[in-house]
Amino acid sequence: MSRSSLIKVLRERFQLDWQGIHGAPHWARVRLTGLHLARENGARVDVIECFALLHDSQRLHEGTDSRHGARAADYVRRMNDDYLFLDRAGLDMLVYACEFHSDGLIEADITVQTCWDADRLDLGRVGIRPDPRRLCTTHAKDSDVINDAYRRSLARG
Repeated sequence: MSRSSLIKVLRERFQLDWQGIHGAPHWARVRLTGLHLARENGARVDVIECFALLHDSQRLHEGTDSRHGARAADYVRRMNDDYLFLDRAGLDMLVYACEFHSDGLIEADITVQTCWDADRLDLGRVGIRPDPRRLCTTHAKDSDVINDAYRRSLARG
């Protein structure tokens, strides 16, 4: 199956506003930022693209939802054979990235760090300017990268 099939399934099952702060526009910005960072650091693009689509897909509400990362990790495991097609290493990275993306961690494989940075660089959508001390990768901490991502997140489109 294709990524468009995955997006169709996600849209059918997503419990929040598709255009909301944790919905498709956020996922698109996380993807864009993650791909930009990966060009600089060599992170795995396939994992970053999957992370962008799946990391918040299992949220039950827009506020604090401490279990959404664990639910996303479980969902990733179930979705891999039919939609994601990641090898074992990629699946392990994606599961870890999803499960712990909201925990404030900064130490991990470069691909996982890139996933977390891409998500954290989109915090402007909820009124938070990204803090370079909470980012993982060198490129993500660059003030121009932070400013560009922040401006995109404020546009919310």
